[in-house]
Amino acid sequence: MSLAYKKFAALFVLVAGLCMGTFAQDKTEAINLFNQGVEQMKANDPNAVNTFEKVVAICDQIGDSAQDVKSKAITVIPDLYYKKAYNLLMTDKKVNESLQASKTTLAMADKYQDPNVKESTQKLMIQAYTSMAANYGQTKEYDKAVLACDSILAINPDHTPTLYNKALMLRGLDKGPEFEQTIDLYLSKIQGDAAKTEQANKVARDYFRVAGGKANKDNKLNDAVTLLTKASKYGEDNNLYYQFASVYNKQKKFELAATNAQKGLDMDAAATPENKAKYYYELGTAQAGLGKTSDACQSLTNAMYGPFLNAAKGQKTNLKCPQ
Repeated sequence: MSLAYKKFAALFVLVAGLCMGTFAQDKTEAINLFNQGVEQMKANDPNAVNTFEKVVAICDQIGDSAQDVKSKAITVIPDLYYKKAYNLLMTDKKVNESLQASKTTLAMADKYQDPNVKESTQKLMIQAYTSMAANYGQTKEYDKAVLACDSILAINPDHTPTLYNKALMLRGLDKGPEFEQTIDLYLSKIQGDAAKTEQANKVARDYFRVAGGKANKDNKLNDAVTLLTKASKYGEDNNLYYQFASVYNKQKKFELAATNAQKGLDMDAAATPENKAKYYYELGTAQAGLGKTSDACQSLTNAMYGPFLNAAKGQKTNLKCPQ
């Protein structure tokens, strides 16, 4: 329900009372016009707002003697603008048109010093921009979704759901630095909410781990270490340890490779032998690099599953491991 209708009954009674007195002709005109606006409000006539604005203009010409009529007129003008913006969004589902109407409503709320309408309008705009961002996200127009999120944050910088959604859109655009900045800001604002913190940390950890794995595959090893280190900022992950072990083996940093491979095994202790094979393969490779041949042979034996079978066999042959 529009805020204007909460004030309607009081306005109507007041005007009826005013009409009992004796007024100059010009003030009578303002009162009659006011009553016309009230009737238009009752009929949901969109012209009501124009009528009340005319009342204000006439009262300004009259001067102090008409300030009582003017003061009542300006209590509903911002509400009527709000009603239009509200209906455009909630009834007509016209997001862009509602946003344009909301901007006009904000101007009216400031002009007539109505903080309640201003607050309600800002909430309506946040709802409209959220709908817009969601629609752009569904069509993978992530750059436009980010702009919609930024419009919300311009209204309310502490709107944490929007910070999270913006981070997801930046992830879709593969803008690592901006994603990191946004997800870190979000995490700083939800401290104490364990579930949301865990969710956000996983999103960030997975993003940088996957990016680090791609860099590893492309043999961009320094980039891989940088990205995997970013991932580790958001918590432990067994697959993260595997990627670290793989990169460090390629860099011949065998101590670090062995440490990370063992951490992956420890985290995945309940996994099947097939799922442990990748950790054992990297552990065996690191142990071989460190000259720990006996340990390497055992680890490589444990790695002889799935895609690691032939590679582990080859290493065992090179190390002259007992069959």
